[in-house]
Amino acid sequence: MYAQALDQKDKGPVVVEDAEKMARFEARCAADDKIEPKDWMPQAYRRTLIRQISQHAHSEIIGMQPEGNYITRAPSLKRKAVLISKVQDEGGHGLYLYSAAETLGVTREELTDALLSGKAKYSSIFNYPTLTWADMGAVGWLVDGAAIMNQIALCRCSYGPYARAMIRICKEESFHQRQGYEIMLTLARGSTAQKEMAQDALNRFWWPCLMMFGPPDAVSEHSDASMRWKIKRFSNDDLRQKFIDATVPQGHFLGLTFPDPELKFKEATGHWETGPIDWSEFSQVLAGEGPCNRQRLRVRRQTEAEGAWVREAARVHAAKRAKRKLPAAAE
Repeated sequence: MYAQALDQKDKGPVVVEDAEKMARFEARCAADDKIEPKDWMPQAYRRTLIRQISQHAHSEIIGMQPEGNYITRAPSLKRKAVLISKVQDEGGHGLYLYSAAETLGVTREELTDALLSGKAKYSSIFNYPTLTWADMGAVGWLVDGAAIMNQIALCRCSYGPYARAMIRICKEESFHQRQGYEIMLTLARGSTAQKEMAQDALNRFWWPCLMMFGPPDAVSEHSDASMRWKIKRFSNDDLRQKFIDATVPQGHFLGLTFPDPELKFKEATGHWETGPIDWSEFSQVLAGEGPCNRQRLRVRRQTEAEGAWVREAARVHAAKRAKRKLPAAAE
């Protein structure tokens, strides 16, 4: 879902790696071998994975906010139960991913501090507001649909812990996407006001979802190395095109209109083509100037502060248990 970190400039120190080890590593990646935590890996590979996996984890956690706001406002008990399950899944995804990142030698505290300080990023899509219940449908159908395009490929990522975490995450994300589409279908088949609500949600989320895949390949910072090392399997533009080709017919089935007068199907290529994407908006959101950037981080910082006593209690309890075990072990 959230591979935008692969397009950010690597600010780490340039390390001259051992040529023989580097050659063996490159050969393993080329042969589709899995790289495990105790295996040798170049520092650039390690840094890229930490940046990518942590951004993915942050996105899952921040992504709980816009949907969590609608748990008490869901239109029925069934909708509420499903939404609670979905938000709970997102929290679990974040925990899987933080655990995968920790195998690379970084602590969860360091990852959290980087997010709270604004140093680390999360997916740009979560800096847009969810204004109506139809947005829960749009988030599931479009945002999670875009996520699946990215994440299915990540199941074959060269780094073993990340790839294995993605297998379960993809299964749950497919449920999220179907749940969102079902909400949109219900609204599209409902009253005039409900269909207008669904159309409005599509109008607001369509372009930001296309931006989720990251900038065009021509300006992507790290695509070559990431694809050579099999962290990334497809380019930004390829994944974006797959998403467009899959999603446009679904929208037409709903009877909705995409907010793009230039959208057309090209018989020669067999693909749907869109008008130009406003990449200045994407850059603005990444720079922290999106509609909800400050709100999302403010809520996350508040949650971190309010949960401090729970973490402290857990640490004290763990220390007491460990202390009690010492005499028993000595015997």
